[in-house]
Amino acid sequence: MVTNERTKHVLGLSGGRDSAALAVYMRQHHPELEIDYFFTDTGKELPEVYEFLGRLEGFLGKPILRLNPDRDFDFWLKQYNNFLPSPKTRWCTRQLKLKPFEAWIRPYLQDGTKVTSYVAIRADEEYRDGYTSRHNNLTVILPFKVNGIDKAGVLELLDGVGLGLPKYYEWRTRSGCTFCFFQQKIEWVRLMERHPEAFEAAKAYEKNAVDHGSPFTWSQGESLEELAKPKRVAAIREEHERRLARMQDKVQRNPLRPEDEPLDIDDLYGQAKVCLTCHK
Repeated sequence: MVTNERTKHVLGLSGGRDSAALAVYMRQHHPELEIDYFFTDTGKELPEVYEFLGRLEGFLGKPILRLNPDRDFDFWLKQYNNFLPSPKTRWCTRQLKLKPFEAWIRPYLQDGTKVTSYVAIRADEEYRDGYTSRHNNLTVILPFKVNGIDKAGVLELLDGVGLGLPKYYEWRTRSGCTFCFFQQKIEWVRLMERHPEAFEAAKAYEKNAVDHGSPFTWSQGESLEELAKPKRVAAIREEHERRLARMQDKVQRNPLRPEDEPLDIDDLYGQAKVCLTCHK
């Protein structure tokens, strides 16, 4: 790859595993590129995300640019009449993730700079699409797909430089907002236990939205108030343990990774159609 003064290279980080591994990969395999690493911060992220980004900055040897939107989640919630975002209406991704990125690169594209964006879609993720370029000067490249790097390769990249997984992987396999509607019910239970203040904040958002006529709750089919009841928590745990036992019976452990990472939530519940910009 050749750089010049009219070329800009960017790589978006979510605070998740795959995008961090891509940053490691590009740093190792293309040190000649001056890449701007960025993170679109909604202000509602898990504390573990910020901790992991700090460690990643140490490896990269440069700061990760924070693209804070001019208007936060609370502002946009009011604009959408207090209706919560949902899988069908992902206004949070559009307003808090995509628009800040587009606003950041727009001046470069308009002055003729060729912008290359590197996206962390793995070789084993045929079902996922990347950010679609709508400008002739913007090119999206998927290095992991091009070079055949799958989930195991991502883990090797992070382990190889001593980063490992973000700490939230102990209980959740998605980065993004604390109240992301793509969470499975077991992840909501764990959020309630690990970060009770964030869970209570999510309940407050939900109650306010329902009071204003929103048809959506954070977790499909029930409110967080209902989900948090002891009997319901016990039922969610039991169902999760059953899924875990069935999956562990099927999985062949890799002898080269004796301390294999916990199974992803997607492995247990099926691949979800998630927001690429939030969860990679």
